[in-house]
Amino acid sequence: MSFIFEEQKILGVFVIKPQVYGDARGYFMETFKKADFEEHGIPTDFVQDNESSSSKGVLRGLHFQKNHTQGKLVRVSQGRVFDVAVDVRPGSKTYGEWCGVELSSEEKNMFWIPAGFAHGFLVLSDTAVFTYKCTDVYDPASEGGIPWNDPSVNVEWPKLDVDYKTSEKDGKHEMFKDQDFSWAKKWL
Repeated sequence: MSFIFEEQKILGVFVIKPQVYGDARGYFMETFKKADFEEHGIPTDFVQDNESSSSKGVLRGLHFQKNHTQGKLVRVSQGRVFDVAVDVRPGSKTYGEWCGVELSSEEKNMFWIPAGFAHGFLVLSDTAVFTYKCTDVYDPASEGGIPWNDPSVNVEWPKLDVDYKTSEKDGKHEMFKDQDFSWAKKWL
């Protein structure tokens, strides 16, 4: 098998470590293999790939889509980030809980975030290039979010030597406890 799949404290969320083959010329690794991912219950019908570049302290999220709900396979091709998934599926044993992992281009690890989760990340390095495969398309009409500093979710973001940089839009999300997440029940 080309990957090690480590299920996290929230069922269905995985840290995925690829087998890396390196020598004096550089390295080679597979970043996705349908059969291996399906063996672990991870959907493999990806329909969109995205990439962003951000500077240290940029905090993107916590985002979700009510329609065209996305599962995301994320990784960092340059730099380091702290990546977070928040379970927003009412009725889940882990509803409202989060798990996080540091992703880096050095470790080459990946993070699987199923549909029915909010997602966000904080850039830890001077710059980071963040790539992700999505199981559905981006739909601006159905996007939503949770404030990154929502006290009821209480994500423990790493402390940095710079201020966090967030978007104006991310500052307008309703608190977790005030939102209706009934749309996410189908992802249990």
